[in-house]
Amino acid sequence: MNRVFVAVAATTAFALAMPASAQDMPGMPGMPGMPGMKMPAPAKKPAVAKPVAKKPVAKKPAKKAVRSPARHRARAPADAMPGMEDKPAAGTKAAPPPGPQSMPGMDMSGDHGAHDMSAMPGMTMPGMAQSGTALPAGNAPAPPPPMDHYADRFFPASEMSRSRAAMMREQGGQTLYQVMFNLAEVQARAGRDGYRWDGEAWVGGDINRLWLKSEGEGVFREGVESAEVQALYSRAIGPYFNLQAGVRRDFQPSPTRTYAAVGFEGLAPYMFEVEGALFLSNKGEVLGRLEGYYDQRLTQRLILQPRVEFNLSAQDVPEIRLGSGLTDAELGLRLRYEVSRQFAPYIGVSYEAKTGRTADFARADGKDRTTTSLVAGMRFWF
Repeated sequence: MNRVFVAVAATTAFALAMPASAQDMPGMPGMPGMPGMKMPAPAKKPAVAKPVAKKPVAKKPAKKAVRSPARHRARAPADAMPGMEDKPAAGTKAAPPPGPQSMPGMDMSGDHGAHDMSAMPGMTMPGMAQSGTALPAGNAPAPPPPMDHYADRFFPASEMSRSRAAMMREQGGQTLYQVMFNLAEVQARAGRDGYRWDGEAWVGGDINRLWLKSEGEGVFREGVESAEVQALYSRAIGPYFNLQAGVRRDFQPSPTRTYAAVGFEGLAPYMFEVEGALFLSNKGEVLGRLEGYYDQRLTQRLILQPRVEFNLSAQDVPEIRLGSGLTDAELGLRLRYEVSRQFAPYIGVSYEAKTGRTADFARADGKDRTTTSLVAGMRFWF
């Protein structure tokens, strides 16, 4: 009988200790180990007389101080779990559910679309280093570029020097060449159909080149009226322009002349190809030339090229029928179709006019002072 009584008393004591121990679950908010969650204290049951020594009942949760409702509500949004809401104490009014207004930097009291972000300047996390565009503006000089090469630590200097020279040669130091005829055409005009050419060739690198230029014109069944060849050394003076100097030789008209030549050739702003030169003959005569053209791309294959050329003389040269000043000018408009980049037939119109004393010499020789020609030809390079 005593054993039965002891078993009943132990069972009763265990049942009384269960609610208290349930509040001491680690990881639950409001309980030891999880702040912010508090379970209501279990209702006390009347003690049962026990003939034997009573086991101590755990009263740790009962002795724990109850937090104020205001503090508990302030932490509720961050700590609350679904289904674990605290019940308000007896005699107190239930607090409204916590909202976003309890979070620092978020003011939802007024318009829900307006947020006060003043508490989060720059949207940066504390302790994160600023970098990139988040750095403050400054005027410190840029760090110097590295002057050494990491590979030099592992390979001999002679091998590294040879490899760098090979790389520079492959990336623009090779010897290149090009041959191009910008004009190779037949000119149809009243009574005196003719032909004209204007070509150039060069060989060299990006900085130093040797140029050969030739241009001239003639009339069918009458022969060549003018022909010249230039041999020039070219030196790059910038990304877009070359300075040229050399010799020019005129084969027609007679008597022939040899000139020292100095000039420039390059790409002007807005993609205008320009060329200019001064010539000093072995007789002391000074001539000048200025020409340019522009490739207006209408489609990927159809290009319209306006072209202009002016020739000048510093003095009258009756032997070769030139007058001082502007001797002649040529205006042309040519439309070409690029079958490939290297080969493009074209058609167009060309207008040439002699001026001043040169026009007088032409009239005396029975030639026209102005000529309008329909042209057809091809532009090619390789």
